[in-house]
Amino acid sequence: MDEDAGTGGSSSRAEKKALQRAKILQRESEQGIFKLVARILKKAEAERSEEEAAALLRHRDTVEELCRRQVRRNVLKRKQEEVFDDAEELKNKVSQLAEAVKHAQHLVVYTGAGISTAASIPDYRGPNGVWTQLQKGRAVSASDLSKAEPTLTHMCIRMLHKEKLVQHVVSQNCDGLHLRSGLPRHALSELHGNMFIEVCTSCSPAREYVRSFDVTERTSLHRHGTGRSCTHCGGELRDTIVHFGERGTLEQPLNWKGAAEAAKMADVILCLGSSLKVLKKYACLWCMNRPVSKRPKLYIINLQWTPKDDLATLKIHGKCDDVMRLLMEELNMQIPDYDKAEDPIFSLATPLRPEEESSHTREVIAPPAGQEDHSPDTQGQTEATAVQGGWFGRGYSKGRKKKQKKKNEV
Repeated sequence: MDEDAGTGGSSSRAEKKALQRAKILQRESEQGIFKLVARILKKAEAERSEEEAAALLRHRDTVEELCRRQVRRNVLKRKQEEVFDDAEELKNKVSQLAEAVKHAQHLVVYTGAGISTAASIPDYRGPNGVWTQLQKGRAVSASDLSKAEPTLTHMCIRMLHKEKLVQHVVSQNCDGLHLRSGLPRHALSELHGNMFIEVCTSCSPAREYVRSFDVTERTSLHRHGTGRSCTHCGGELRDTIVHFGERGTLEQPLNWKGAAEAAKMADVILCLGSSLKVLKKYACLWCMNRPVSKRPKLYIINLQWTPKDDLATLKIHGKCDDVMRLLMEELNMQIPDYDKAEDPIFSLATPLRPEEESSHTREVIAPPAGQEDHSPDTQGQTEATAVQGGWFGRGYSKGRKKKQKKKNEV
């Protein structure tokens, strides 16, 4: 019995090995066929030999699969291309947008990284965006976000809100530029957090500390501690950033309640500089459960394709600053200049305690000369260091490592 069992065990192992070997050989054969067919398809039809033509007929399934893949690649390439409306078309489209803005009962603006590129903050999915470069296996240079200031688009949005033409702004950006433009907190939802805000979640409600520097130096995916502590309860402070793969639960500055309520009331939604690939997943922002006639009218300003283009009343292919400048002209409204002396960051910021002044190396946003400075001592920090960690730096750093690992495996 024991001998039979042993023989049976050896036979079973041999069968498994043979099966695995057969699978490997089959896979290698399929790869060989794919390479052969791909090489033949690269040639013009007139240049193919009889033997090559016969190989294509013999492997029709492979030919069809490679053709399908090429179609998918071409579609993806077209979606990544930037398209610009010509001057006359752009003017006509902006006129239509101006009419929509003037007659809207409840206009909500959704913003993405595209409105901050004019402040030298890279976007993610543009031709030179962070994720685009990583997908191509290219290195991404670090960016110093401390020098960024609100753009023309930020200031236009602030003015439109002041004139009661915009009711709420829902932003995916973590750069804090909407807040620094002077847009009131109650009119703003920063769905993915704000790099200048850290909070104590041990306090109830969560206690908020606005700082005049990027608080995310030590933080990353699932690691949100900033290394400072709450002055009220002593609990560890954490950043407010929602990384890819995380779910944001903080009431502020995310303000999901404000975003959802604004979306319910919206009759017009203006999307500025967002690929909408993330925002489209937030069902509460689109009211798609309503009949088509009762959904808000959608206006999109973006140079690239977005998954909401087919649902848009109007798609404008132009840079955000260019479109907003024309829009303000159509509305006969002045665009306010960003005045650093009036930046809300200085009145909102909580100074660090003396023992915490060395708790970061980020450059502090300093008020203009002559204005009282409530920020911590920054002697020795006048030379800005390139941002390597935090919400932006570590995000693409992780992506770069992942890409490199895949390359090594191949």
